[in-house]
Amino acid sequence: MKFTRRLLFAAAATVLMAVQAPAMADIKFGIAAEPYPPFTSKDASGTWVGWEVDLMNAVCAQMNEKCEIVDVAWDGIIPALTASQIDVIWSSMLITEERKKTIDFTQMYYDTPPAIIGPKNGDLDVAAEKMKGKTLGVQVSTGHERYAQKFLLPAGVEIKTYATQDEVNNDLAAGRLDYVLANSSALFDYLKTTQGADCCELKAILEKPDDPGIYGEGVGGGVRKEDSALKEKLNAAIAALAKAGKFEEITAKYPDLVGKMTLPKGM
Repeated sequence: MKFTRRLLFAAAATVLMAVQAPAMADIKFGIAAEPYPPFTSKDASGTWVGWEVDLMNAVCAQMNEKCEIVDVAWDGIIPALTASQIDVIWSSMLITEERKKTIDFTQMYYDTPPAIIGPKNGDLDVAAEKMKGKTLGVQVSTGHERYAQKFLLPAGVEIKTYATQDEVNNDLAAGRLDYVLANSSALFDYLKTTQGADCCELKAILEKPDDPGIYGEGVGGGVRKEDSALKEKLNAAIAALAKAGKFEEITAKYPDLVGKMTLPKGM
């Protein structure tokens, strides 16, 4: 009888602790394996750092959830989500109608304009007709590739695609490309590196075309269509952080991003 009572007391204590303790669950955030500074990259110790990582940590703290980062190749990141290998895509993914056919998205958590960089020669004219016969590099499966295919390829610009942004930048520095089109914030960061500063310069900040099929609705977190509860929690956390000024606080740690991003507004 005493043994039975001890079991009952232990069970009751376990239930009480479960009721009192905050709900914690592992949420796997998928980040493209290649570096994409200043948003995501690994430091010397192999720890993920960057603006999106800081935001992820703030979102998870707001939700009172335990989160884990999972490295995924960019071209396999949506399949990894639909196969439940990750729970959220958190990797500067643009919200587009085409992607919405397969997955769902949180609200936008940042947006930046595209930009073109090229070798240091002082020529800042990047009109499509001026770029005819030149080679432009873009990362595959991005809004930049869609922009190049629609607006530059018909003008006679050769488009070369790469698996990662690092590969694009390296080929530009090596003289195998004439131009690179990418996220302006990522290119600003590259131009601060030794390689970027030595080889290249900003040619132009581009206006996004009035075509949601190109650059979509800004960057959001990708979730499975059936995970509506997780989407709601993420949206609530993003809204709460925006209202509290947390986006501006995080961005202040990255001076080159200040004033160059569209961020959610607090309600």
